[in-house]
Amino acid sequence: MKRKTTEERYQQNMIAQKKKIDEFIAHETEWANDLMLWYRVKKLDMPDDEYRGCAYFLNKEYEIKKFSINLLYETYLSCEDELPEQTKENAVSLVRYKYKLYAHVLSKGGFS
Repeated sequence: MKRKTTEERYQQNMIAQKKKIDEFIAHETEWANDLMLWYRVKKLDMPDDEYRGCAYFLNKEYEIKKFSINLLYETYLSCEDELPEQTKENAVSLVRYKYKLYAHVLSKGGFS
């Protein structure tokens, strides 16, 4: 069996990373839609910072603002480690917090 060259390993790693980022984008876009729907159903006004986090994914701003999605993916990973496990009782609160955090990270990173 032939060993892979450095370039082949690099290409494989890039493909794997792109797949993870694409899955993250799809997941967070779906949750952004769900959160906005929740606010519409409850007939509540969405706070600006949560709206900013949702709009980033819904408007596909990650295509324009290079490397911002990497910053949000790192934030997502740290949220997964630090936040409590999601249950039916706390799901909306955790999603609201996460999008509020995304908006904060984007503004601090200079992507607002």
